[in-house]
Amino acid sequence: MQHDVPVTGPARNGRRRAHAVPRPNEGVWPGLATPPSAPVKARIAESLFRNAVRSLPVRVVLPGGERLGAGGPDSPVMRIERPAAFFARLGANSKIGFGESYMVGDWTTTDLPGLLTPFAARLSTLVPPALQRLGRRFAEARQPREERNSLEGSRENIHRHYDLSNELFALFLDETMSYSSGWFADGSDDLVLAQQRKMDGILDMAGVRDGMHVLEIGTGWGGLATRAAQRGARVTTLTISQEQKDLAERRIAEAGVADRVQVLLRDYREARGSYDAVVSVEMVEAVGEDYWPTYFAALDRLLAPGGRVGLQSITMPHERMVVSKDDYTWIHKYVFPGGLIPSVTSIEQNLAADTGLRVTERRSLGYDYARTLGHWRRDFLDRWEDVAALGFDETFRRMWEFYLGYCEAGFRVGYLDVFQFSLQRRPGVSS
Repeated sequence: MQHDVPVTGPARNGRRRAHAVPRPNEGVWPGLATPPSAPVKARIAESLFRNAVRSLPVRVVLPGGERLGAGGPDSPVMRIERPAAFFARLGANSKIGFGESYMVGDWTTTDLPGLLTPFAARLSTLVPPALQRLGRRFAEARQPREERNSLEGSRENIHRHYDLSNELFALFLDETMSYSSGWFADGSDDLVLAQQRKMDGILDMAGVRDGMHVLEIGTGWGGLATRAAQRGARVTTLTISQEQKDLAERRIAEAGVADRVQVLLRDYREARGSYDAVVSVEMVEAVGEDYWPTYFAALDRLLAPGGRVGLQSITMPHERMVVSKDDYTWIHKYVFPGGLIPSVTSIEQNLAADTGLRVTERRSLGYDYARTLGHWRRDFLDRWEDVAALGFDETFRRMWEFYLGYCEAGFRVGYLDVFQFSLQRRPGVSS
């Protein structure tokens, strides 16, 4: 299906491949080889693009030497190799076509995050508001109903991203296998130390200490559960990815804490029990707005009296979240189906409406996330030959590079942020 996240890696342990696409070096993926045929939309897109880049600090170069943009000699260069295809994709759906054009090579750049940063800084004003409203109403795709995060939908959505290949993630993540923002400090650019500091930070937010029973919602590859167990806690951690569960259990055993950590293949909605602390790192973004009340109520339901929650979440400005929450974007189509980044306001509203919890402490790590993503992007590109050996092709390489660069740009300019929150029950509220 065209909307599926493509996977080129081979089947592992007899499990099915997520979604078949051409083998490496067989060309562009189906649905991308031929740009849409919509001349009127393409002309409108070209006019809007030319107007938008006129004042941006970038240099846009077209075939024949025409140059656009207000960038100087040190500004990033965007080279449009195939203008007709580029504007056709942009006209068909700007939120998807821009990234797809990079995937197929319609445009290239000398500095992807550097180029995307000024676009991200002006994201809400590049297209006139009236045209944005018109596009949302009549032209642009909306989130597919089948990607809602029901019990079955969540498993499929998570499978499409996190089950790409454990080996793939191991090639560009650091040794802690942390797929979330690090926390840099003391002038260090060491990603391992930043990830360890981040894990300690969220455990501190939850007050995790020796002898506690901790629930983690969203195992990842076991790094945070291991860190909590090393503090002397007993940990129950939940994942709905079989691939992640298998590797997390191996890594936890290798760390020597398997006797204190239980990894369950279970959705947060199916969790039972009472825990001294609950932690969840960058999991709420995959929940979806319809299920936020259920997710936050689960945090409250599973937390023992006097306990605390350590929550880490990517956020966006509330007004932007409200107007764009139903949009179907390039990220949804190719990277994170069914997701929605919350705002701080929406988190607080859901806590107030559906739980007895409130935010008592918060810490922003937005700029740290930009640095983290920079590490991942550079390591991914440096290890590309190893990634390709797993069966991933050149279109995937450009897709993953665009994903990491696009997110890095969003955090660079503050369009995206990430917070660590400490949640406690409001005074007078019992569990």
